Amino acid sequence: MRYLIAFCLLVCSSSVFAQNEYVFDRGETNLWQDFTYDMGNVFQGVGFAYSRPLYWQGDDFLKLGGVAAGTMALYAFDEPINTAFSEDRDGIPKLLLDYGNYAGAPQNNYGLSGAVYLTGLFTKNEKLRRTGVLLISSATATGFLQQLTKSATGRARPGGGFGSNHFRPFGGSSVYRSFPSGHAVLTFTNAHVIAKQFKNPWVKAGIYTIGVIPGISRIYDEQHWASDVFLSWAMSYFMVEAIDLYLDRKYETKYNDDGSIKTSSLDLNFSLNSVGLSYSF
Repeated sequence: MRYLIAFCLLVCSSSVFAQNEYVFDRGETNLWQDFTYDMGNVFQGVGFAYSRPLYWQGDDFLKLGGVAAGTMALYAFDEPINTAFSEDRDGIPKLLLDYGNYAGAPQNNYGLSGAVYLTGLFTKNEKLRRTGVLLISSATATGFLQQLTKSATGRARPGGGFGSNHFRPFGGSSVYRSFPSGHAVLTFTNAHVIAKQFKNPWVKAGIYTIGVIPGISRIYDEQHWASDVFLSWAMSYFMVEAIDLYLDRKYETKYNDDGSIKTSSLDLNFSLNSVGLSYSF
């Protein structure tokens, strides 16, 4: 474990010093050079995302407070929400519940990400390569963070029967690994990355809808509380945005070829008395 921590600190430190480097014109490159360049950006992107709190300013802390407020608001109603979902579970198509479990499995997530990346690599398509790098690095960053948080908090799952206020930090047993949701983290990460590739608002809306199904299905399955899932979505959103910002400095091709650094139609909005999610057409 100490070697993993040291590695993460090394990546984080190197990303801080490399954040102002712009590498666009790399000339003619072969397959191996593209691969090593991309894998370097995967790890550097993770480190860059983890280092972002060092550069937060007023608005960033306001957003952090908004996420915390939204999570705590849902936390207060976790048990009534869980009861309502449990009562309606029989009316939910089994296909949707099965999809939620399947799509959020790490091996399936990395299978999709790897397929996207390898397609871009072998076809020399920089946009697909960049998308694959963003998928892999975002899943790695959010996946490691949610695993660490799960273990440290040790929140009991709804199905454990202990209630929403029962915690056993570093409890070890899977019943104490509710907060946050790994399935929700991985699938919403994928959805946010993939939605960036399209301009059509209806296509984007469909992708985000598919992306939230696994998180909701985990509430129906009594594997996670609503507050777990909300925090997972917020975590995914901000990790993808941070790593995408880093990749803007490493790849010339931008999403949708519109000349902008990056765009996003999904936004998390916070103020002193409200928290919400907006989708702009």
